[in-house]
Amino acid sequence: MRSDTVTKPTPEMLQAMMQAEVGDDVFGEDPTIQKLERKCAELLGMDAGVYCPSGTMTNQIGIKILTQPYEEIICYKGSHIYKYEGGGLMGNSQVSVKLLNGERGRLSIEEISTNINGDDVHYPKTSVVALENTVVREAGSYYTLNQISAISEFARSKGLAMHMDGARFFNAITATGDDSRKYGKYFDTISICLSKGLGAPVGSVILCKKELEPKARRIRKVFGGGMRQAGFIAAAGLYALENNIARLKDDHVRAKTLGKALAEMPFVKSMMPVDTNIIIFELNDSTSEQFVARLAQHDVKALTFGSTQIRMVTHLDFNDKMLDRTIEVLKKL
Repeated sequence: MRSDTVTKPTPEMLQAMMQAEVGDDVFGEDPTIQKLERKCAELLGMDAGVYCPSGTMTNQIGIKILTQPYEEIICYKGSHIYKYEGGGLMGNSQVSVKLLNGERGRLSIEEISTNINGDDVHYPKTSVVALENTVVREAGSYYTLNQISAISEFARSKGLAMHMDGARFFNAITATGDDSRKYGKYFDTISICLSKGLGAPVGSVILCKKELEPKARRIRKVFGGGMRQAGFIAAAGLYALENNIARLKDDHVRAKTLGKALAEMPFVKSMMPVDTNIIIFELNDSTSEQFVARLAQHDVKALTFGSTQIRMVTHLDFNDKMLDRTIEVLKKL
């Protein structure tokens, strides 16, 4: 339960991979990758998609093509693009970062408006608002489409571009019921991941406006992300999009069931609301390292998320039998 990245391809997904038609993608000749990029663009109402090895790469490409060195982006203080991408914002794009608290990681127009730098040479120019949906450090909290449309309208009125880290985007729309195709008009770049809740073994796609696509492909090459006969792994992404979106609701139900059980445990001091497939709770007495080690003795794997915080994530390979056993183990502890 450390992450929803631990899933392995199902036999049906493996079969789709083995039957994929492939070509050299750097030459633009892999039909399966082209089909995946078109499908992702259509699903999110965007013009174009560029297939990449990872969500970190797609996020970094998205920010790079929207900014110039010495500019500043606005994002949540615990956002993945800031905390978990190796300092890439500074190294790859040479941008400053304005870190906001948000409400469980969700930025408001009021908070954004007071953090846009004025036209003063002493300050970096604010150029991008970056949202994360769902918010990984806030137990999978999410934005509704109405919230996003309002933020986007405000940001663009101030001349700011919009980026979305949608690593778990499909978890968000499963929870809200919003139409994924309406998102494209509110963002300039969107990163979506295929190897988390959707269950593909690898791969992410950066979606963008048509005029940004050549730059995105150039930056992918510069970042070392050009792939050859990658249609074999792109086929897994296609299978995931066609078969694994609707079942995300099962992950949410299991997460809420586990969250309810944890809330009753005497060793749990506090717990974030369980909105999607991520559970984060704080311990009363032991450290997170001690607690994770005790769980591991019972073959349950969780992730430390701070000195006293634990994270658990439900996913495609976590079934009801595993859920019951996890709750059994927690009761024993």
